[in-house]
Order: sequence, then C-alpha cells, then structure tokens
Amino acid sequence: MIEVEQPSTVADVRRRVDELGIEFLFAQFVDLHARPSAKLVPASHLEDLFADGAGFAGFAAGDIGQNPSSPDLAAMPDAKSFTAIPWQPDLARLACDVYVEGKPWPYCPRTILRRQMEVARSKGFVFMIGAEPEFFLLRQQDGKLQLADHLDTLEKPCYDLRALTRQYGFISTLSKNENKLGWDNYANDHEDANSQFESNFRFSDAVTTGDRLIFFRYMVEMMAQREGMLATFMPKPFGNLTGNGCHFHMSLWDADKGVNLFDDPKDSRGFGLSALAYNFIGGLKKHASAYILALWRAVGGLFGGQARGRRPIPRSARLVELGGQRFR
Repeated sequence: MIEVEQPSTVADVRRRVDELGIEFLFAQFVDLHARPSAKLVPASHLEDLFADGAGFAGFAAGDIGQNPSSPDLAAMPDAKSFTAIPWQPDLARLACDVYVEGKPWPYCPRTILRRQMEVARSKGFVFMIGAEPEFFLLRQQDGKLQLADHLDTLEKPCYDLRALTRQYGFISTLSKNENKLGWDNYANDHEDANSQFESNFRFSDAVTTGDRLIFFRYMVEMMAQREGMLATFMPKPFGNLTGNGCHFHMSLWDADKGVNLFDDPKDSRGFGLSALAYNFIGGLKKHASAYILALWRAVGGLFGGQARGRRPIPRSARLVELGGQRFR
C-alpha cells in the first residue's frame, strides 16, 4: 500500500495540487439521500474555493432542506478529504460541508455526522467504522439491464473463483486504485448473488470512512462505465437475487490514547468485548426502530434481507445489519 499523508490546510492542498499536476478539483457534497453533487473548479482558484466555497442553488441540487426561494448554499471544502482521481491524473475531489449565509447547514449529512463526532470526542471517544460495500456489475442490452457476466449462473456463487477471475481486470484495478489513495484494500470477493462483488478497505474515523464510501461508489460507477458496464449499489435490484449490503464494523476508541475501548480479552462471555461494547450493541437494538427511518429510505431496502438460499434473518438483527445498506 502507498502511504498517503492527507493535507490539513489549504497550503497543504496547494502543495499536493502542484506536486501531482492537478488542474481541476470537484467541490463535492451530498444530499440527504447520499447523492453527490459537485462543481468543477480550476486549480488556479483553489484558494478562492477555500475562502468562499462553491455556490449552489440548493433546491436544484436535491433533498437538503431547501425550497425554491431559499438562499444559495456554499460547499466549503475539507482539506483532509483531498482525493486524487486515480484514472484522471489532473483531477481531484474535495468533500465539502454545506453552509448557508455563513452558517453550517443543519440538513447537510456530513455536518450532522461531524457534529456527532464532536459530541463523542467531548466524552473522550472517537467513533471508528469499517465498511464492506457490495455492488452488482451489469450491462444494458436491448433496453434491459442484464448481469455483466452471462457465465455467472451458479445457484450459490458466493466466493466463486471462476466468476471472480472473469472480472479480475476490473476488481484488481479497483484494488490498486484504493491503495493509490492510501485506503489499504485488504480483500475482494464475489458475493452471494450472481455478478455481485465486495471490496474491503481499512477502517477509519466515521467522517473519513463516510467520505471514502461516497467516493468508492462514484469510483466503481465510473470505472464500470469506462468498461462498457453499469454498477449499482441498490439494496434490491433483482427480486430473485440477494440484495446489496454494506456491513459496518463499529467501535469507540480512546480519543487521547488511540486504544480500542471495545476490546476486552477478559470478557467473561468469551467474545472479547468490553462492557462499553455490550452497552453500545444494546443501544443499537433499543433505538433501531427510530434510526431505521433514516437508513431505510426506499422500498427496496425493506426487501434487501430476503436472500435466496439463506435462512430468515431475525428481526432485531435484520434492523441493525440491513440499515447500513442504504448508506450508499
């Protein structure tokens, strides 16, 4: 893996831009459905972007709490999110927080998450997340979407060596791109449905992982289109196939010592978990019926757990596990 030191100031970003020969940057934010919007900004206006942000008519950009008469929003870049586009050497992405009239916009998902991270840090915690995003590779033929690999027909294709080999070019390039970005891709596999794949990269704090997931989805989609395919992260694109998921591996770390506070080798239950970890799991289950409203925003998500060839998932477990698949 290539170690990539992330910038922390606009001066750091300027140095990276000049070193890499970046000519343009995406100023990107997401709406409440995690749909990315962006403006393309010439690198010569990098300092202006950090000073004033990129302006958007918020109502036109998607669901982000604005109406047609609302004032414009400004996408203010986070230097730490600087991401060079692996397949376009002169282009980079900056994830942005949304401001309106100089104040953080309360409907900006990234702002909501950052604020919760600040609350956690005030209690001495850093919330860490690892993610396992799944996606389908498809082709369009005669106006219909078909699985990209017509030979991928096994009844139980999970981890199939042959199907993974047939997509070696795509998956290995995806892995290399993740490692160029410093994400430390450590595993890739064929998933439970035909023409479905998963790629895993190292965990980080929740904001960083969220930024990476948004970029990961964009990267997979763009890579697929360059190969004449389409990629989808929809929870349940096919009624007869297992849906897409995104397992989250969550933990709280000591903000000062950098120690995983969920780890306890002396756990009397034998799972290696601390009392804090058990309380965290209990909180997830207790509040599942509330937060699931935000995580399941489409009908397809409700059916994502109906997996062909698998036993039914208990209700309580399904709420926690499948809620993550709407974080696309």
